[in-house]
Amino acid sequence: MSPIIEVNSLSKVYRVPKKQPGVIGTLKGLVSRDATEVKAVHDVSFTVEPGELVGFLGPNGAGKTTTLKMLTGILIPTAGEAKVLGYTPFDRPHDLLRQLTLVMGNKAQLWWDLPAYDGFLVLREVYEVDHAVFKQRLDFLVDALDVGDKISTQLRKLSLGERMKCELIASMLHNPRLAFLDEPTLGLDVVSQKRIRLFLKDLNEKEGTTMILTSHYMQDVEELCERVILIDHGTLKFDGPLSKLLETYSDIRRIKLTFGTEVQEADRSQFSGHLESDGFSATYEVKRNETAALAGAVLAALPVIDIAIDEVPIEEVIRKMFTREPSV
Repeated sequence: MSPIIEVNSLSKVYRVPKKQPGVIGTLKGLVSRDATEVKAVHDVSFTVEPGELVGFLGPNGAGKTTTLKMLTGILIPTAGEAKVLGYTPFDRPHDLLRQLTLVMGNKAQLWWDLPAYDGFLVLREVYEVDHAVFKQRLDFLVDALDVGDKISTQLRKLSLGERMKCELIASMLHNPRLAFLDEPTLGLDVVSQKRIRLFLKDLNEKEGTTMILTSHYMQDVEELCERVILIDHGTLKFDGPLSKLLETYSDIRRIKLTFGTEVQEADRSQFSGHLESDGFSATYEVKRNETAALAGAVLAALPVIDIAIDEVPIEEVIRKMFTREPSV
């Protein structure tokens, strides 16, 4: 089976005008204006297979959204090639647009002053969805996101979480083969985030919808994505399993201890890797291959009643990744 997305040396360069300060600078700008080139995306290559749910990660300004916009045909690349479902997205062929969707957590496609249901009807016409299929699909999506009592309410009167659920319904009404999800849980409470993650995972597993997810909430990535692509300053930094990312860029484990009786600071801090502690608990960071030795030494010396050994949180791994080389 052919890849659903093929990206080869994709680049996007913006020319940003530079204005000199003051009135004189403004007048000069009317005659001629200098500009600098900003490389939003530079020589990025990757493929995505049908049915994958891939995390597309990076810091703010890394080029994630620019890449997604090129893959959906919103932006034309400066250089390189891309194929999405066998089509060139920048040509915006009708057959391609009917098979994909783009969800942006900071932008709405439904109308603010209308009930969500009215917007769904408009989208049914846009995508030419059969009436019977539309009803069946809408019932399924509304039930999955538990907003049956909300879709007839004016959108402006819904909470942020309810609006986001309606946006997801709008995006999935035509049963797309490929979904680009740009911060779909942005600003939502933990309950709404969890509901949306379960919804997306269910669509991916049961309907085989291929998804590309960007998110700053690492819980989204950990629960949904087995594979991640990392981009920074427009350049691809990592492409592989999430587990491999943790192995490559984090050789650290955290040992968290709870004591049955109060332990003095001198006794708590005598072990290497001491990170933080109080009289009844302590946390240590050690290299992966030293975990067992330290845990054994602490258990032998201190009144430990509970112990937990964890990986360093993924958000810390990614943050460290952009400031140092891999630890292997």
